[in-house]
Amino acid sequence: MNLKKYFIRALHRLQKGPGYTYKELLVWYCDNTNTHGPKRIIKEGPKKKLIWFFLTLLFASLVFWQWGILINTYLSYNVTSSLSIGFKTMKFPAVTVCNANPFKYSEVRHLLKDLDRLIEAALERILQPTPGNSSENVSPPLNMELWNQIPLVLIDEHDKDNPIILDIFESNQPAVGNQTVEGNRTTEGNQTTEDNHTSTGNEMAEGNETFMGNETFMGNETFTGNETFMGNETTTPPAPANVTSEEKKYKLAVKLNRDRPACVCPQCSHQGSDNCTYRNFSSAAQAVSEWYILQSTSILAKVPLQDRIRMGYQAEDMILACLYGAEPCNYKNFTQIYHPDHGNCYIFNWGMDEEALNSSNPGAEFGLKLILDISQQDYIPYLSSAAGARLMLHQQKSFPFLKDQGIYAMAGTETSIGVLVDELERMGYPYSDCTVNGSDIPVKNLYSQYNTSYSIQACLRSCFQIHMIETCGCGHYMFPLPEGVNYCNNEDNPGWAYCYSSLRSSIRDRQICIDSCKETCNDTQYKMTISMADWPSEASEDWIFHILSYERDMSTNVTLDRNGIIKLNIYFQEYNYRTISESAATTIVWLLSSLGGQFGFWMGGSVLCLIEFGEIIIDSLWITIIHIISWCKGLKQKRAQMRYPDAPPTVSELVEAHTNLGFQPEDTGTLPRDEALPPEPGTPPPNYDSLRVQPLDILGPDSDAETE
Repeated sequence: MNLKKYFIRALHRLQKGPGYTYKELLVWYCDNTNTHGPKRIIKEGPKKKLIWFFLTLLFASLVFWQWGILINTYLSYNVTSSLSIGFKTMKFPAVTVCNANPFKYSEVRHLLKDLDRLIEAALERILQPTPGNSSENVSPPLNMELWNQIPLVLIDEHDKDNPIILDIFESNQPAVGNQTVEGNRTTEGNQTTEDNHTSTGNEMAEGNETFMGNETFMGNETFTGNETFMGNETTTPPAPANVTSEEKKYKLAVKLNRDRPACVCPQCSHQGSDNCTYRNFSSAAQAVSEWYILQSTSILAKVPLQDRIRMGYQAEDMILACLYGAEPCNYKNFTQIYHPDHGNCYIFNWGMDEEALNSSNPGAEFGLKLILDISQQDYIPYLSSAAGARLMLHQQKSFPFLKDQGIYAMAGTETSIGVLVDELERMGYPYSDCTVNGSDIPVKNLYSQYNTSYSIQACLRSCFQIHMIETCGCGHYMFPLPEGVNYCNNEDNPGWAYCYSSLRSSIRDRQICIDSCKETCNDTQYKMTISMADWPSEASEDWIFHILSYERDMSTNVTLDRNGIIKLNIYFQEYNYRTISESAATTIVWLLSSLGGQFGFWMGGSVLCLIEFGEIIIDSLWITIIHIISWCKGLKQKRAQMRYPDAPPTVSELVEAHTNLGFQPEDTGTLPRDEALPPEPGTPPPNYDSLRVQPLDILGPDSDAETE
């Protein structure tokens, strides 16, 4: 009922119209507010009114300006970092050890046989062999089909403005005269060659010559830019054998095919050489390594996982001795995983099947001691140029990304690693863009098949693999695959190497993955202090190698040497751990106190003054609403008057029509068609004079007589 009465009163107020004007409302506010300044505007004289009005407006502007800065600072959600040092019994980190060489050469030799012969022949030609030592005379012949899939080429930069591309396996082919290859690679003019000379490719050069099929001839290819081939190819006679490489200024490059693997298109060595691109290197060693990795990746991608695990280093052969604190351990205490970069890796204290181990005390005596055999004599010559063990310390149940965070331990040394622990605690949204467990990341975690926790490295690699599958139609050998997708190889995906190279160098694709992936809010980092010494010493190496050889191979012969033995000591350097935590730099309490301080300093106001200011704003809106309603009513009346221009009869006219008997309306039948009937008279108003009561003393004698 009270609510109904309130609305009825509000409706009456709207019908009545505004009770006061804007000026009256403003004067009332200035006279009654508790804010300093407005009262002086209406109380002082004209000059002081102007001064106080200017000062009040100035300080009010300063207040709003400061409020804007404070609110913007609060909404930026800045954080402050604090460092605290604690002491407690800590979990020993998970330790992953791998061999720098992923496979035993004796196990994969049959798969890489053709590839090794190709690179050996190419190196001979790069180093300008003598004619009698040329690889052309080697039997059996080279697998040029494998070479043409991703060939190596020489770039002659003697003339830097017009560099020339030279095919390696045609550099010793004698040629006389000039040959120009344009468009469809058909020669124009005559070419003279030695009798009975067959090129190392799939072609015979005789008289007028047309190059078809796989192109392996050695010519001079002119290209523009650092990578993309443009223009025509011109073959010229090779440089004399006595010209040094410094004089010719050769550089080695990898020739890639532009064609997407999803389509069946001519390869780079077929007709249409505009499909070619070149990846240059400043050193031939880098070019050879990169080329060998691309080719071996294609070969190994077709090998089943179980066969790759079998071809790697087994735990019982690699881990010779293990000791954790005072407790002995062996290779059975390690968890095996397959890592594409390093083959079989072994993780100690991963925490997948059992609880993580705690370290009772700091120091080398209470850490992990390992003796490893990396079997350096069985390394793949062109795949692994570094020898040693690759190891990494990380959290339990996290995947080890050794290529990013791992370190090398050198053969023939004892490597001691002292560990310090840093715990990072980041604030979540909106203070930082971090994730708790990766559930809010739009990228599918391909490493979840290992049952490991989320990490930004796993997210970035998963994102790259997904982009490569979408772009190239196949996945890269170094990353996990989703279901229903195969690894890239040269036979099924002839352009995968170019696609992979372009995607890896694409800034846009990298930025997409960086924007999609987030850091974890809580993380543990292990800071390592590394020291090394020769091990074993010359005085003790005989008996140590004898014992280790006997324990592993049950042989009295020494099967180990200094080039394959590594000793590791991993321990907590101290039990002090550092916690780096984030806290909000600005809170709502800070914001309110800062806003109130600025308002009180410049205007002498408080929260009640803000309520008063809000009140006058509401009253102004109410007056505005009443004015709008009154204006609408007036507009409606004007429209009605325009529809009926004659004014309605007045009350006197109605009374005259009712009391004057001669004022009778004429018969409607006799009225002209264009004349209207007069309005019907209503009930006459009462005679108010007859109802007036007069005092008795003013009545005359006539009145008494009449009464009698």
